[in-house]
Amino acid sequence: MWTLDAAGALPLWLPLEPAPRAIAAFTTRRGGVSRAPFDSLNLGRSTDDLPEAVAENRRRVLAGLGADPARLATAGQVHGARVVEVTAPGHTPACDALLTRVPGLVLAVTTADCMPVLVLAPDVIAVVHSGWRGTAAGMVRAAYDAVRAASAAADEIQVHVGPCIRACCYEVGPEVAERFPAAAVRPVEGARPRLDLALAARLELERAGLPAGAFHDLAECTACRPQFYYSHRRDGSPSGRQWALAGLRDASAPSGARV
Repeated sequence: MWTLDAAGALPLWLPLEPAPRAIAAFTTRRGGVSRAPFDSLNLGRSTDDLPEAVAENRRRVLAGLGADPARLATAGQVHGARVVEVTAPGHTPACDALLTRVPGLVLAVTTADCMPVLVLAPDVIAVVHSGWRGTAAGMVRAAYDAVRAASAAADEIQVHVGPCIRACCYEVGPEVAERFPAAAVRPVEGARPRLDLALAARLELERAGLPAGAFHDLAECTACRPQFYYSHRRDGSPSGRQWALAGLRDASAPSGARV
């Protein structure tokens, strides 16, 4: 479903078969201008990176997707389960998912281990930031339900999970593990259990009615691949941020035009 041009000047995860009316992407840490420890495609304004470097990195990503930087909408993430519908560009505080039905807007959330999720229908899209707190609180389900309620083509919804920390690396305490289905928690003899956020999300969405074939997972671990991804768990507070982003194209725009 997705492909990465790892050797390209701006390596992005892109759909193998792009939807005619949508753009969607997951970024890596490569192809930007930020210096260590944020090298190089840091997209997080909340970090201690140079603001001008972050701005240039964002410009590069949006230009690479044919998107208009002036039409960007972002979320002020708080590790909750609130979905906000947006109709104009700008920053929306205190939410972890954005939804839109407006062609031309590009929605983005930042992550550095938390799970980025795109919920895509032909006429509605949502972008989601979901760490363990948000996932336990039903963040991904809330976004799916919101898209399903807003879409005239709810049976065509597709859910995509991008790079995040995986069960191979995500140690959690028992107080966190007990908030998830047993199937999403991997016991480790003599060590703390490991949590599979993507599996927890898939199980919840399947209970909500999402067909198994409509759930797609890159299965990329941010903590395992320092050459491609930022990881707060691995690197600590100097970590940069990736983006998950999506937008609906204007149906009247010619092929290759900006969203």
